[in-house]
Amino acid sequence: MNALEYVPVPAFEDNYIWLVSDGHHAVVVDPGEAAPVRAYLAKRGWRLSAILLTHHHQDHVGGVADLLNGQAVPVYGPAGESIEHLTYRLKSGDHVSIAEPALELSVLDVPGHTSGHIAYFQAADPGGTPHVFCGDTLFACGCGRLFEGTPAQMLKSLDELAALPGPTQVHCAHEYTLSNIRFALAAEPGNVELQAWRDKATALRERGVPTLPTTIEHERAVNPFLRADSPAIQTTLTEQLHETVPDRLTAFTLLREWKNRFR
Repeated sequence: MNALEYVPVPAFEDNYIWLVSDGHHAVVVDPGEAAPVRAYLAKRGWRLSAILLTHHHQDHVGGVADLLNGQAVPVYGPAGESIEHLTYRLKSGDHVSIAEPALELSVLDVPGHTSGHIAYFQAADPGGTPHVFCGDTLFACGCGRLFEGTPAQMLKSLDELAALPGPTQVHCAHEYTLSNIRFALAAEPGNVELQAWRDKATALRERGVPTLPTTIEHERAVNPFLRADSPAIQTTLTEQLHETVPDRLTAFTLLREWKNRFR
């Protein structure tokens, strides 16, 4: 089986549209705009074979119609959201099988950012590495805002992603990493791995290199939203917000509200 290439194509100010290719055909994930995707496909000589969508926000679906342009390309997306052009409506437990490139994906329900948000999990690429395309649910060192869901829903969704195998490559959809790290350090200033990640991510961005993908194992170590049960984070919340933190859901809720106003 051919090796697969996973490419983050920059779009808008800070989006990444992911392409997965075997060198001939490509699947696109969350194409918010068509032009950068078409340009990259043309540059590499790849042919679009499928479109995967995680949620309905325009910066993730806005390029679909233009990319289709009359082609019979299947479009996969969440069953629980109103999105045009969907060929297959998916929910947790569903399976996506694509012939070219050869992709086998399982669907996870991960609501919170939006009410019907899904993620796509590839248990193993040809080299044995797992991958997850998680849209705006999980970010490097962060998580999505709760536009439609509840803190309990988002925490459950993040728990499901955090339970994936540690080596799983995390392909999220925005380059928010440096601002997320600043918040994470405010929440857990003594986290040595987080301090090292700040330095590495800063160096990557100074060279214009994406900070993605990260891994689930890495996110468990540095992402405050996966660490709401950390005594250090809960102590910070008590000190900074003068709030009682009786459980991890309260900690998560306070973290997310703090992040919304953090500058």
